[in-house]
Amino acid sequence: MSEERTTATLHDIIRKISEIETELDSHIDTTMWISDPHGAGDRFVSILKGRFGLVWKICLEALPKTFSAEKIDYLGRIIRRERYFTTPEFAMERQDVISALVRIVQYRVENTTKFDEVRKNINKDLKIFIENLILKFPVPNVVYENEIIADRIISALCKVVKQVILGHLLVLGDVFDRGDEPDKILRILSSKEIRPYVTFVWGNHDILWMGAAAGNRSLIAEALRISVRYDNLKFLDRLGIDISKLKAFAEKLYLKGVAGSFKAKQDISRKMEKTLAMIQFKLEEKTIKGNPALEMEHRLNLEKLSSMLKTNNIEGLTDTDFPTLNIEDPLRLTDEEKEVIDDLARQFITSPRIKSLMKFLFEDGCLYHINNYILNIHALIPSTETGEFDVFMGKKGKELFDFIEEKVKLIGKRYLAGEPQDEKDLALMFYLWCGAKSPFFGKDAMKTFERYFYKDKATHKEKLLYWGENIRKTEFMNQIMKEFGARRIVYGHTPVDISKGEKIASPDGRAINIDGGFSHAYLERGHSLIQTPASLYAIILPTPEEIRIAREKRETPPMIVEVIDSFDPPLKVKNTHRGTELQKMRDNLYKLLEQFKREGNPN
Repeated sequence: MSEERTTATLHDIIRKISEIETELDSHIDTTMWISDPHGAGDRFVSILKGRFGLVWKICLEALPKTFSAEKIDYLGRIIRRERYFTTPEFAMERQDVISALVRIVQYRVENTTKFDEVRKNINKDLKIFIENLILKFPVPNVVYENEIIADRIISALCKVVKQVILGHLLVLGDVFDRGDEPDKILRILSSKEIRPYVTFVWGNHDILWMGAAAGNRSLIAEALRISVRYDNLKFLDRLGIDISKLKAFAEKLYLKGVAGSFKAKQDISRKMEKTLAMIQFKLEEKTIKGNPALEMEHRLNLEKLSSMLKTNNIEGLTDTDFPTLNIEDPLRLTDEEKEVIDDLARQFITSPRIKSLMKFLFEDGCLYHINNYILNIHALIPSTETGEFDVFMGKKGKELFDFIEEKVKLIGKRYLAGEPQDEKDLALMFYLWCGAKSPFFGKDAMKTFERYFYKDKATHKEKLLYWGENIRKTEFMNQIMKEFGARRIVYGHTPVDISKGEKIASPDGRAINIDGGFSHAYLERGHSLIQTPASLYAIILPTPEEIRIAREKRETPPMIVEVIDSFDPPLKVKNTHRGTELQKMRDNLYKLLEQFKREGNPN
């Protein structure tokens, strides 16, 4: 206390108390959640412009009930495009658009501390006009009557609207794989305009790429295998990855093409997919054998395959063409395989483009995040069949999460500094990608090998473990809330198909799954979760096809809202975890104020 007393003036203390009291009594920021975009870059950009449905909802809340759905849709498109436009079918006068945008801004900044932020970012030439509009002061008629000025004011107000409604964006992981533009998504999230508002929680597909970048060779082979499987060759080219050696080797190996369940559309991509698959399986099985603590020996498939080929027991196989498999030493890479993976690993680890993406993930990403007493994770908390936290590496629950996050951050620090990695740490990254007790996975095994090579579809099934069952148990949910100091949990990872009657939230609203199958490879829908001071609700986003049909019919795209909870009175910062911390700071400052009073010091 004495040290604080000597460094703070009475003016400083009163100013700080004033700031804290103002923030405590302010309404909470609006928080938005999105999960599992899986490389759908254009769709991510399109929906981000509408703030994942929030623009539409805020227009609905802020504007008079006389505003039709057609008007709201039109205004939403103006906000997304950040410019005034008309169509032959529909238009609003510039003055009416300006008035509507001002009402939205007023609605969002009322009872918050956001107005000061707004003032800092308004174009200097329009600052007086826009401030006066928001504060309901008189403005000259030229604001509405001069089209050039009016259009610039509309564009500026659109930016302000986006700013004031984007309080906090929580992305629950899985930017990579399936779609071909994960780099676009990460560039947006790490941009100076968006980054201050973003919290990024790692997903298993992000961990795959982070582990690959850090130097795990089986993960490098796997990340590239998935990329060629989905024909994302332009994406690899943008990353500066030269696959010419891989391509030439694959062509040489499989002159007549490939059998099995290789799904790439292009012939060369299927050949590269199989080539990388065999390299991947050999490398990951070496990792499993070298790390018995991971308890993954049941995933040693290549020796079984060699035995089947050796005894001609091949009825159950989809494929018998394995030119790189030594049945006497199945885990051994051929000289050419080694040359190919050495080349790809060197490029992967040293690529400046990959490093720029990984820098954001390693430095800004996290394993879990607590916001307004809501615990945010990508997939699950490892648990047992009896509903207890499962133990991995001698740790469980929050202790396990903290340990893993610290370890991943350390791996990232070494990678970004160009320092050598510990092989045990790289093995851990492999386990986090596909291990049964990983908080990113949640199944007994990843059956890629079986799906490629075994006819029996029963062997393809990846058994879900206990998360889905346990979160329906009151005792387990109570255990989570106590362990993490939370009141709800939000996660993604496994798509929720509402068309089949699946629910986003549990009946009590404490467990919420917001993975709506965002990308083309899944359901192409996506969900967003939104918390405002007054409510917590999910928006089920329309598919691209639904948007197209609605546009053709000149209708508003279908947007389903599922209300999970309402807050009366509206939530304020003092009701949050941050509020608790601010109150502690404020109480200490009041003690200092009393000390000044006792000493009779006016300064």
